[in-house]
Amino acid sequence: MAGGGCTGAIETAAEILIDVHLRDGALATIADDVREGLGGTPKELPPKYFYDERGSQLFEQITRLPEYYPTRAEQQILDRVAAEIVSAAGPSELVELGPGSARKTHALLDPILQLSQGATYVPVDVSESAIRELADRLSDHYEGIRIHGVVGDFERDLERLRANGDRRLVAFLGGTLGNFDQRQRLAFLRRTRRMLGPDDRLLIGTDLVKDRKRLEAAYNDSDGVTAEFNRNVLRVVNANLDGDLDPARFDHVAFYDERRRRIEMRLRAHEAHSARIEGLGMDVVFEHGEEIRTEISCKFTRPALEREYAAASLDLIGWYSDDENLFALSLTRPT
Repeated sequence: MAGGGCTGAIETAAEILIDVHLRDGALATIADDVREGLGGTPKELPPKYFYDERGSQLFEQITRLPEYYPTRAEQQILDRVAAEIVSAAGPSELVELGPGSARKTHALLDPILQLSQGATYVPVDVSESAIRELADRLSDHYEGIRIHGVVGDFERDLERLRANGDRRLVAFLGGTLGNFDQRQRLAFLRRTRRMLGPDDRLLIGTDLVKDRKRLEAAYNDSDGVTAEFNRNVLRVVNANLDGDLDPARFDHVAFYDERRRRIEMRLRAHEAHSARIEGLGMDVVFEHGEEIRTEISCKFTRPALEREYAAASLDLIGWYSDDENLFALSLTRPT
């Protein structure tokens, strides 16, 4: 996610407060990221640039595809054990990092509000419009809830999150942790650990290691929606940096790297060509078959996660999986 920008606090209603620490959302650093990513070898673009309005709509379609199991599996877990997780954590505040459409948020908020009337919900996202829409929708749905939205980069602005209650449950759902490589994950987990008080808890969603065929099918759906989602990163670059990258000249590629236990998504040029990015004064040359890496999605086992949590001074105190053991939620506490 992007960093930088302005800081401010805007009171929008009696029970809604929005802190703005970031202007321009994920696009705040697009020029630097594209210059570095397409100017290097191998080429790459950060996955945060998938998500303009069209990209967000495509991802919502992906979550409903029969091949794409992670969203359904995580929702199944939450529907079954969210009340148990909340009982174990005992929070008066829910902090959600990157809530997106917040479809899963209700599963946690319902038991939290039963436990603590007047509880606080803190969504953290780079999109100010998404935070405001979410805050309005949830304030209409829940009576007495306090919403403290934070427009910021959860990779860089965690230190800005002040506690609104005695005990916090910090949720990082959707398997997003897997989009970081091991070094990035450890840095993120350590920074998150530093923001936790002794009674706070951290809930993380992760996709699990499984059969290659099942994994690769989830990123190569038969309807081609994921392929369009992947190519959308080029449209975002074009729209914001006056580029002429042609999505039709790239094939969608997604495969499972068993050694690294991760899916890699790439765009592969099916012909040699060049593209101009006017906003950067930059020409980009592609050889036939040259690839742009657009996303990694790491898969985990329980022992591997326990080791990573321990390295970040976090103790695994709850492990919850779906019926097919496809996905897991980890409840951790600071050590």
